[in-house]
Amino acid sequence: MAERRRYPVGNADFSKIRKGGYFYADKTEYVYRMTHSDYEYVFLSRPRRFGKSLLTSTLKCYFEGRKDLFEGLAIEQLETEWISYPVLHFDLSKARSSDISVIREMIDGQLRAYEKDYGRDETENEFNSRFSSLIERAYRQEKKPVVVLIDEYDSPMLGVLHDEGKLVAFRELMQNFYSPLKGCEQYIRFCFLTGITKFSQLSIFSALNNIVNISMDPEYAGICGITREELCTQMRPDVEILAHELGNSYDDTLAELIEYYDGYHFSRKSPDILNPYSLLCALSKKEIGAYWFASGTPTYLIEMMRKFNVPPSQVGREEEVMACDFDAPTERMNNITPLMYQSGYTTIKGYDKPTRTYTLDIPNREIRIGLMQSLLPYYVQVQAQAGNTTVARMYKALRRDDMDGALRELQEYLGSVPQTDNTAYEGHYQQVLYIIFSLMGMYCDVEVRTLKGRVDLVMRTHSTLYIIEVKMNKDAETAMAQVGLKDYPARFVGCGLPRVKVGVNFDLDRRNITDWLIQPV
Repeated sequence: MAERRRYPVGNADFSKIRKGGYFYADKTEYVYRMTHSDYEYVFLSRPRRFGKSLLTSTLKCYFEGRKDLFEGLAIEQLETEWISYPVLHFDLSKARSSDISVIREMIDGQLRAYEKDYGRDETENEFNSRFSSLIERAYRQEKKPVVVLIDEYDSPMLGVLHDEGKLVAFRELMQNFYSPLKGCEQYIRFCFLTGITKFSQLSIFSALNNIVNISMDPEYAGICGITREELCTQMRPDVEILAHELGNSYDDTLAELIEYYDGYHFSRKSPDILNPYSLLCALSKKEIGAYWFASGTPTYLIEMMRKFNVPPSQVGREEEVMACDFDAPTERMNNITPLMYQSGYTTIKGYDKPTRTYTLDIPNREIRIGLMQSLLPYYVQVQAQAGNTTVARMYKALRRDDMDGALRELQEYLGSVPQTDNTAYEGHYQQVLYIIFSLMGMYCDVEVRTLKGRVDLVMRTHSTLYIIEVKMNKDAETAMAQVGLKDYPARFVGCGLPRVKVGVNFDLDRRNITDWLIQPV
């Protein structure tokens, strides 16, 4: 068996990765293609921890002419000159605070670092004048055009995305900082910006109308992340080692990695792409888990879901949209779709050429489970640990086809939840059930259409299809009668699994389920 390699978990420094002998998925052909294209100003959007910072670091080393770091990589056969340019690299990934003075200090510190090398006119105090002078001085001192790299350009604004008042101030600050990029064209060889979300050029980059967004270009679809082809070729030895550690076959381990981390597509023609952070964590820790969510709670996403009144079930189902509906400026959005896509919680699952419509959905098991874990405390107002334990117990019961036992676990759990406002309606508990069943990794959907009505909830386990009707302040018999009256199970005859009807009643005063009936079809 091959020797285990070092994995750069959380390491986005190209130089350290290459010198330290860490695994590196070769993206240098993309680097050469992008830097020798018709574009001098390029923007790339990808979700967090998806390799944007590593790509930016790779560009930095390339433009610094550090040929030794690229030995054995694709670009070694493409590049012949290896010219060293002055590089101004601004990393804004940690500039996320609701205090605008903190953001000012971070930007000021990064400007000062370069001003030590290239000097500063002390009469210039605004970011735009300092940045503009810095670019010009670097150009004149080095006698070469300047490369400007800005990583996570939108990070300062993400923390206040839901607060329009603060967002305006933050947006003005960043617009002031970025404004010299247009006026300094004659001094710039290449300008590259990365981010998670897409803000409009008018609001952030002012007159910078020559920036090209390659985020959905098919030729750059695989520039970040690990493609399935790379997993099956460059990383096959790593998967074999993981399989040995887990006591599984190579094929089973590969299938599980794909189920958990694959499924991303960033253009209408895109390879299958895996989340690189989670994949490398799994290989390093020798365990498959939800590492992407553990690395950061998506608080801004939760806030925006609440702002737009988006139920969890809406997040977890396919939707057909035009590109302008999701590849759109987030500060002008009137629904959650652009933020869900650009943040990586949904991805492209299909494209219809005649209508130019895209199908979006949650990419994989890790995202579905992690998102529902984040949402559960907002719906039942209780500590995540208690909810996760209940989900685990319910899952064990359903693995035994014991729906009665699962509902007893849920009843005990809800009995410990403090009473809160905004839960006195049937749909709330429908969403609670949806979240919990989704956390188990089960297929789950709400308001499923049939010929004679809609099913409140449909849930499929490994062995059974459950058709669930939810009532409030009535009784389980009433819920079950509606399932039978409308003949819901007939809609699911072709599923190939035994079908079971479930009627559940929630009591408003107790904020809990009080009775239920379970009947095989």
